[in-house]
Amino acid sequence: MADAALIPLADLLLRGGVCLLLLMLAGLMARDHGRVVAGRLGAAFCLGVAAYAVCSAAGVHARLGPWSAPIMALASGNNLVFWLFARSLFDDGFRPRAWHAGLWLAVVALGLDLGLALPPQKTGLTLVASAAETLSTLAFAGLAVIQTLTSWRADLVERRRRLRLFIVAACAGYIALNTTANALGAATVAPQLASLVEGCALAAIAGAVAWSLLSVGGGQALFPEPSAAPRPLAPVEAAEAPLSREDLDLVTALERAMVHDRLYRHENLTIGALAARQGLPEYRLRRLINQGLGHRNFNAFLNGYRIAEAKAALADPAQAQVPILTIALDAGFASLGPFNRAFKAETGTTPSAWRREGAVTTPNRADASFIPVPASRISNSA
Repeated sequence: MADAALIPLADLLLRGGVCLLLLMLAGLMARDHGRVVAGRLGAAFCLGVAAYAVCSAAGVHARLGPWSAPIMALASGNNLVFWLFARSLFDDGFRPRAWHAGLWLAVVALGLDLGLALPPQKTGLTLVASAAETLSTLAFAGLAVIQTLTSWRADLVERRRRLRLFIVAACAGYIALNTTANALGAATVAPQLASLVEGCALAAIAGAVAWSLLSVGGGQALFPEPSAAPRPLAPVEAAEAPLSREDLDLVTALERAMVHDRLYRHENLTIGALAARQGLPEYRLRRLINQGLGHRNFNAFLNGYRIAEAKAALADPAQAQVPILTIALDAGFASLGPFNRAFKAETGTTPSAWRREGAVTTPNRADASFIPVPASRISNSA
């Protein structure tokens, strides 16, 4: 009997510690990175996990009283927040849309109906709602994993690459295993023991994430700076970066390949292919682009050169009759959709509006390396 009584007490203490740790992480993210989307979504995700740690404990619903609805709302919608957090974590240009908020409200409504409105007996409606919630949970976890796998190699921040892979794999794995266990009825057969095991898993993941975040300098490698997107620097300016003279020469050679040879025009250019062409290990090329040219993402690095060429072509009166699609394809984009999105993100306007307005400005020093320039400039900057 004494051992049986210790299980809910241990579960309560464990979940209380998890909540305190997650609230601390949420506060740190909001304080240090609240100006960027990933920081805000990370703080919201931590709050949602803390809410889930509370409302998923065995027998806790009867004790929550009027707090049941807001806590359960945070917990129910957190699977979608996890997906959005993964997207913002791995794509510095991601911005939530209005339909994301509408989808969050729909998921929260489903969770509240299942937890508070529908009867606990297994009626037809309850079973349908439970199946829909399980499927949505697995779907959002799957989307987060897909986002990680498809964008992992393009990430140039080495510590962020390692940490983000762990965060998404651990959280998605927990969501999938916990959802499967609940679907098989583990919480019904031994609710107190299942709750304790779940609390241990939450504590392990939260502790590991907190340790990892603190070990990479409070998330400086994980979250982008709130300023405008970084621009690659000319090699002479990159001297302040922690790069050797040999590395600076390699940066010069890389810029020559991009500006003079226009390698960015290759539609399917990968970081592995570019590293092989430059005769460098992939990890070293990542470091050169990140620390020497100030980029956090390989695709953004390529698109900077592509957009610069497109801007010059659209502003050229001699190319006024050239279709925008042709200009986009010549610059290295695979289709018009990605080109339009990248162009608007870079300039704040559409390619057709840029062409109409004749928006030609003299680039400042920070933008200069985006503009195709004569080889003499490159050699003089070395």
